[in-house]
Amino acid sequence: MNKNNEKHAEYYEAILQIRPANNEVLGFVLDLIENRNDVKVSKINELKTGCDVYITNQKFARGTLAAQLKRKYKDAEVTITKSLYGRHKMTSRLVYRATVLFRLNSNK
Repeated sequence: MNKNNEKHAEYYEAILQIRPANNEVLGFVLDLIENRNDVKVSKINELKTGCDVYITNQKFARGTLAAQLKRKYKDAEVTITKSLYGRHKMTSRLVYRATVLFRLNSNK
């Protein structure tokens, strides 16, 4: 690994939780991520209640992605939380991971 921003394959900074599972929303999210060089999808977990998308860029997930989802799906609910993950080895700053919950209204 010669670049500083290359991480291991399962590295992630944020989780996008799509509830309930919706292929249209998942396709929209994957298209947004595909058009960017600074964001990758580490993995996608299919669950009974929906799906979790693990993303490598927290700033993108909390800012751009959440805003795009709110704009496209006006009746949906978007909740952003963060949890303490640890401390940075070099700077001793606290490191957080974000969770973006995207919940579609079941009235559709």
